[in-house]
Amino acid sequence: MQLHDLAPAPGSRKARKRVGRGPGSGMGKTSTRGHKGLKARSGGNVRPGFEGGQMPIYRRLPKRGFTNIFKTKYAVLNIEDLEDRFEDGTTIDMDILRQVGLVKGKVDGAKLLGNGDTQKKFVLKNIVVSKTAKEKIVSAGGSIE
Repeated sequence: MQLHDLAPAPGSRKARKRVGRGPGSGMGKTSTRGHKGLKARSGGNVRPGFEGGQMPIYRRLPKRGFTNIFKTKYAVLNIEDLEDRFEDGTTIDMDILRQVGLVKGKVDGAKLLGNGDTQKKFVLKNIVVSKTAKEKIVSAGGSIE
């Protein structure tokens, strides 16, 4: 086999369609676009959601609900997440949680839930704690500030 023998596999390369090159090509005159209408024009096509002049579904259905811009967004954590990453007696706040990678993105605070168990004495600062998580932290000898 020589370099000049190399060729792409049959059927893998498709010839470009040359439209508007006379009637002999079979793609002259209207250039495969049919006759007149929006789709025959340059840059012409219907916008997304257009239903042929019928009242579109996004206008037929009623508007519902809203987004509360004052909502507090918490990063949700569990006791088992703290157990793996922190030593006994560690003071845990938002800065430390961000450094460790437990809290990412734009959040207003962190909330600790009671999934998992701990024997370590954690001191939690400025973290919202659920009832079960509070019981587990305090029973292990930790505190919540």
